[in-house]
Amino acid sequence: MRTHRTDNRRNPPATATAGSHRLRRASVLALGIAVASIALAETAPVHAGTEADAIATLVGRLGLDRYKATIKGLTQFGDRRQGTDRNRAAVDWIEAQLKGYGCTNTARIRYEYVASAPRAPSGPAPAAAPAAAQGGARYRGTRAATGVNTDAMLQPYERLRALNAQPPTDGIREEVYCTKVGKTHPEEMYIVGAHMDGHGWGEAANDDGSGTALVMELARVFAAADVTTERSIRFVLWNNEETGLNGARAYVEQRAALQGKEDPAGSGRYPEPRWLGMIQHDMMMFDHGMPHADGTVAKEQRAEADVNIEFQQLAKQSDAAQRLAWAFYAANEAYATEYPASVGPHMTNTDSTPFMDLVPAISLRENERGREIGGGWDPHWHQPTDVYATFSDADFRLGLNAAQTSLGAIARLTGAFLTSLKFLPAARDKIHV
Repeated sequence: MRTHRTDNRRNPPATATAGSHRLRRASVLALGIAVASIALAETAPVHAGTEADAIATLVGRLGLDRYKATIKGLTQFGDRRQGTDRNRAAVDWIEAQLKGYGCTNTARIRYEYVASAPRAPSGPAPAAAPAAAQGGARYRGTRAATGVNTDAMLQPYERLRALNAQPPTDGIREEVYCTKVGKTHPEEMYIVGAHMDGHGWGEAANDDGSGTALVMELARVFAAADVTTERSIRFVLWNNEETGLNGARAYVEQRAALQGKEDPAGSGRYPEPRWLGMIQHDMMMFDHGMPHADGTVAKEQRAEADVNIEFQQLAKQSDAAQRLAWAFYAANEAYATEYPASVGPHMTNTDSTPFMDLVPAISLRENERGREIGGGWDPHWHQPTDVYATFSDADFRLGLNAAQTSLGAIARLTGAFLTSLKFLPAARDKIHV
């Protein structure tokens, strides 16, 4: 059964002006739905009588057991901390999985990371106010302590302590990607990403095994032989997110200037298609609500849990990013089986940040990054308890619903169809946000 939020994160407290608040909320919701409708009217290709069926079929190829199994596969490499053998082994494993799915045109970005180098900001600086949170948000309600665990002995499992024992060293890093090449417009592309590295002496099951598995599952579905897209999709598993978004920054530095260039000329091949949007997935599973007064969090996923879709209101591409966010909201309404979505303007501290001034960029999460995750809503964040066994099927299903949301939206945006179904050519050429 689909549920909707009733807590005060999205609803202001009742006051003498409650009527005006209700009117304002109704107006905002109506505006959002209108924006989403306009965006999808402009973006959805017209495959007469088959488009909805085709996308629903693609979404149906996702499943809870496969999603969980992919997360479990990632946890065999422990926290996958950058600069370690376990991280490099995880990159190799991810690439092998992508090739096994049929996304065989894998490639890697190589860059050097030095821990002593200055760290660039991961988002807009917080305002100079006591309640200011990352990304332009404002803390509300009860907060709990957050931080990165560095004490190996807080990990009770000896095997996991041993697996995570090797410290990182400076040097060359790699991250892997593969591309679904568009049939009609191979020169245009959406980037779909998540970061595969973690830290904290756990298994990085949620941060960010949950996002990495989601992107890998989307790559599997789109790589199927009977799936065609009009525009290209690149699936990227970033490295070094936890050290300052270094892998995503390296991609932008190396690839931005190559966009839309045919190489070799006349070949119809575009090593770096022009970016139409960037969609990041980071921490997808845990929405148990605000901490209690004693700092603890509810043990069960709350009924009001949702998929948070964020854009950054201060980005140069903010307007287009907001339209992209509402397109994902509409896809959630159409294709997510259980958890609804919400849209917010405070995207921050994840791999979409290096893209946000260049292209419409959004992130999908379990909670708002600044106010909620930063306020202690996820007690397993960067902790030894971020292990597969911590999470219930209700948690895993939140990640699966995020996957359904993203797959549905990306299929609409790229004009995906099944070759087993008859279709008519798209009625209009420009379908991106």
